[in-house]
Amino acid sequence: MVMFRRTSISIPLLTALLALLSLDSPARAQPLETAARPDLGPNVVIFDPGMPTSQIQATVDAIAAQQVDSEMGTQRYTLLFKPGSYGSVAAPLTFQVGYYTEVAGLGAAPTDVVIHGHIDVYNRCLTPSNLTLRINAAGQVGCRSTANFWAVSQVSSMRRVNVTGGTLSLMDYCTAGPQFASGGFIADSRTGFVINGSQQQFLVRDSSIDGWSNGVWNQVFSGVIGAPPQSFGNTPFDPPPYTTLPSSPVTRERPFLYLDAAGQLQVFVPALRHDSAGTTWAGGTSAGSSLPIDRFFIAAPTDSAHAINTALDRGKHVIFTPGIYHLDRTLHVKRPDTIVLGLGFATLVPDRDIAAMQVADVPGVKLAGLLIDAGPDRSPVLLQIGDDDRHGDGDDRDDRDHRGRRRDASSDPTSLHDIFFRIGGATPGQATLSLAVDSDNVILDNIWAWRADHGNGVGWTVNRADTGVVINGDHVTAYGLFVEHYQRFNVIWNGEDGKTIMFQNELPYDPPTQAAWMHDGRNGFAAYKIGDAVRTHEAWGLGSYSNFIAGPDIHATSAFEAPPAPGVQLHDVLSVFLNGFGGIDHVVNDIGSAVNASHAVTNLVSFP
Repeated sequence: MVMFRRTSISIPLLTALLALLSLDSPARAQPLETAARPDLGPNVVIFDPGMPTSQIQATVDAIAAQQVDSEMGTQRYTLLFKPGSYGSVAAPLTFQVGYYTEVAGLGAAPTDVVIHGHIDVYNRCLTPSNLTLRINAAGQVGCRSTANFWAVSQVSSMRRVNVTGGTLSLMDYCTAGPQFASGGFIADSRTGFVINGSQQQFLVRDSSIDGWSNGVWNQVFSGVIGAPPQSFGNTPFDPPPYTTLPSSPVTRERPFLYLDAAGQLQVFVPALRHDSAGTTWAGGTSAGSSLPIDRFFIAAPTDSAHAINTALDRGKHVIFTPGIYHLDRTLHVKRPDTIVLGLGFATLVPDRDIAAMQVADVPGVKLAGLLIDAGPDRSPVLLQIGDDDRHGDGDDRDDRDHRGRRRDASSDPTSLHDIFFRIGGATPGQATLSLAVDSDNVILDNIWAWRADHGNGVGWTVNRADTGVVINGDHVTAYGLFVEHYQRFNVIWNGEDGKTIMFQNELPYDPPTQAAWMHDGRNGFAAYKIGDAVRTHEAWGLGSYSNFIAGPDIHATSAFEAPPAPGVQLHDVLSVFLNGFGGIDHVVNDIGSAVNASHAVTNLVSFP
């Protein structure tokens, strides 16, 4: 078994999108001028099946050359493929995708866009969606001909993708051996056999697969047809650490752009599902509703926060085109069922000590495809969902109901899809809290919150960030919660009836001393803290890792903290010593053996 710790983050995306644009040069889209064909900006590139494959190849290769090593760069791209077929058996379309690049089909279903060839990520991350990828090794030699390579880390989701004709490998074993494999998230997709390889943790949700090769620490399947059987045990690696749930309790897929039968641009909003398994499109058309593009404000990086707020106040939904948006005031989403959709990793940066966005306690809001970078002045919170008059600190909360009754949004919950946060790394930044959820029934669908361990503006007193996610709402469900390196509790969960399916964490690398990283007489802070007053909570497939690098032996007393209530249940939990000094003394509370330089992994099948 070869295991590699992720040392780099890359952010590409593959999703299902649509726009009526034509190319006037290999890497530039011609703006559209009508309401039904809006200008999506110079960094949205639209391909037509009538274009020569050589022209498409030149365009995607030029963008890849620019982005493949641009981990902290400022350019963002969306590559959109109109319905039709691209490449051929004799001349496949094969390309690599780099950082901050989104690739999407523009059909109503994944089968409407077919790419014959490969879309590869070699030791990088990409997010794909809404297309069919027919693996064709023509033109590939040696190791590269054996699979479609998807060697991704966190942030790189694969959604609504139909992979046929070959193996999908989540590990790049062709480039100097396997490396940089710490993902990842697949949803609403159909694939053949999957090689997990060195992927330490992975979540597959509501999909169909032909098989899965192995596990490292934590592989989680929720509502996946063809998933391996449940086998997580007390002994690491043997049996494989598979957590398998037959269905997902409540889901909504990410909204996406598509072209309708009249060639008009629409945004499709998938319907809510309960106890779901398999793809939404297995029987043909997905259930849901469509909105015409003229109901959206198409934002460009040059638009002010005031202009975006004005559009929201007037009842518009918002699409952020690729780029970086500097905000001098908070964006406010106040109306029920508002859609805010980012293309090409659109990035929001608060330039003052403010939140980037606040969402009112209203039902049905959908946020998708946004990266929020902390700004130079410390924000109290980067994204606020619901009322903001309490941010839990993990202590007993006798005043849990002091706000009165929240809205019941169970029939139309707010949902967050592919929402990502960074504190430092790209630019210096600080934020006390990244994500606060104070509404009930919220669905979190692939969340990554990262206090940078490398890049620009990194240090214990530089990129200060207490907590990644605080959840005070009840009945909140999280799929794929990746929260890393925060200086206090990484996650605090105070709401009742919460559910998490797959959680991944690295504790902060850089506490300078044990005294600087303690609370209430306990060493360090747990990665995942369930509030002491909580009576019902359930979670599956949880992992926390240590890599303390400062020099002294830094310890965390426990990776997870949970109250001893019968309704609080954790399944398939582990702690891992990656490297460095010290380690984690227990898995949950005072249960589970220590991980350190002499004992790397401890599994705990259940708590209590």
